[in-house]
Amino acid sequence: MTELKREALLKRPFNDRKNYPYGFARSGDFSIKEAKILTESGSVIAALVDGILAPESEQDMRYIKVAHGQLEATTPEEKVWLKYQKRINRPKAASIYGSKKVAVIESDDDITSDDTDLVLTDD
Repeated sequence: MTELKREALLKRPFNDRKNYPYGFARSGDFSIKEAKILTESGSVIAALVDGILAPESEQDMRYIKVAHGQLEATTPEEKVWLKYQKRINRPKAASIYGSKKVAVIESDDDITSDDTDLVLTDD
């Protein structure tokens, strides 16, 4: 049954609709060659790393060890998988200004000496 699963995974192209809705090749993160490698072998590597598929060869064990940081990536598949993981796990960009509303002062008449401590609230 595991062999059947492996064959099905090899035939199924790998895609990540959440992080790459237009595909790996159109993302700008991967070269055409890297996108092809990820699409062709990503399903098997993901299944191995997630524990869905049992490792059957030394290469399968290497994929798992490289993904867990125990070995350095040497093959193109391993390098692309690490690059993919690095891209999807990168910190999201946030505004340095926060999400508070800004107090707008329309004229100098609105400013008094008592207004030195403005309190902004989220409504």
